[in-house]
Amino acid sequence: MESYEALLATLALMMGVSWASGINLYAALLVLGVGGSTGHIDLPTELAVLEDPLVIAAAGLMYFVEFFVDKTPGVDTGWDTIHTFIRIPAGAMLAAGTVGDVTLALEIAAGILGGGIAATSHATKSGTRLLINTSPEPFSNWSASIGEDLLVFAGLWAALQHPEVFLVLFVGFMILAMWLLPKLWYLIKTIFHRIGKFLGLIQDDPIQFNTPSITNKTSKLPKRNDSDHQ
Repeated sequence: MESYEALLATLALMMGVSWASGINLYAALLVLGVGGSTGHIDLPTELAVLEDPLVIAAAGLMYFVEFFVDKTPGVDTGWDTIHTFIRIPAGAMLAAGTVGDVTLALEIAAGILGGGIAATSHATKSGTRLLINTSPEPFSNWSASIGEDLLVFAGLWAALQHPEVFLVLFVGFMILAMWLLPKLWYLIKTIFHRIGKFLGLIQDDPIQFNTPSITNKTSKLPKRNDSDHQ
């Protein structure tokens, strides 16, 4: 029974840190670092480095920067684009660290899963925020950003305290993301296409009508037989 609970806790932590990394990496690092250093979270040995004051200070500084950048329309999209190359690898590394050094194959498998989960949550967040940016007012950006921060804190808390509940919610999130991402991509392409047409950067292909020539029409007429007029 204890081994089952330990396996469940490890699985929830692996899924939780990779999912949270795709949304707000620095918030996830702060939760793990501060929680581990204060004794509220029992981190695996491979993740104990997150308890170092230097790591906590760096994560805190970057979270402070992201807190304001992520709430500025347009700037948040550029920030998300840059962090595509940061959140996904970090999610893979954190996921690999949660399983420890049991076997190299298990660590690699955890890293692959963690990277995929971080990529899914990152794409869902980035696509949603890009659509929100089509609205000129800033209040929706602030609401979405604060909601994402609260979601990360609540999700990691659930993963650490109630792994069964988190795993159920996590499965629901992944199903929702797989259903939502194609629709987000279609809407984003539509918006960019309309912007390009408005700026004159994209022109629709002229409609071409296939008008048959007179010779083609006359060639299809039945031939007149001169014997009929005699």
